[in-house]
Amino acid sequence: MITTKSVENIQLLPFLATDANNLGWLGYGCLKQDRTLIVVNSIGAALQSLYILVYFYYSTTKREVLLKVLGLLALLAAGYGFFTCLTPDEDTRQSYLGLFCSTFTIAMYVSPLADLAKVIRSRSTRCLSFPLTVTTFLASSSWTLYGLQLSDLYIMVPNVPGIVTSVVRLWLFWRYAPGRDKPYRPLHA
Repeated sequence: MITTKSVENIQLLPFLATDANNLGWLGYGCLKQDRTLIVVNSIGAALQSLYILVYFYYSTTKREVLLKVLGLLALLAAGYGFFTCLTPDEDTRQSYLGLFCSTFTIAMYVSPLADLAKVIRSRSTRCLSFPLTVTTFLASSSWTLYGLQLSDLYIMVPNVPGIVTSVVRLWLFWRYAPGRDKPYRPLHA
C-alpha cells in the first residue's frame, strides 16, 4: 500500500477480520490468564490497527472504510458488553468468548476465498501474496498445535481452516505459477 500509494487491489475485510480476531483472542487470553495469547494478540491487534490506518489513509473511499471500521468497533463493544455485563459466570464467559473468537478466526481464514475464485478464473496468482500464504500456513499450524497441547478446542479447531486454505493457495501458486500467466502474443514477421 505504501509503495503503490493505493489500496486498489487490496480488500479491507481481511484486515478487519484479523483485527477483530486479535482483540477477541486477547480477551480470551486475559480470561484464561494465558501469557502467550495475551502477548501475541496484543502485538497482532496493534499491527492490524496500523494496517487499517494505512489502508484508510490511501483509500479513495474513506467514508466507506470508516463505516466498516465503526461497524467493527460497534460489534466489539456489543461483544464486550455481553461478555462482561450479561455473562457473570466466568466459565460460561470463557466458553462464549471462545466460540466468538473461533467464529472470527474462521472468518479471517475464509475471507480471502473471493480471491481464490478470481485466481481460478484468471489462471493467475497476481492477486495473492506468497509470503502471506506461507505465514498464514505457519501461524495457523502453530496455533493448532498450541491448542492441541493445551487441549483447548477453541484454539485448535478454528485454525484448521487456515491450514486448509493455505494449502489450497500454495497449490494455486504451483498450478498457476507466475511465469505461466503471461498471455500468448504471436511474433510479427
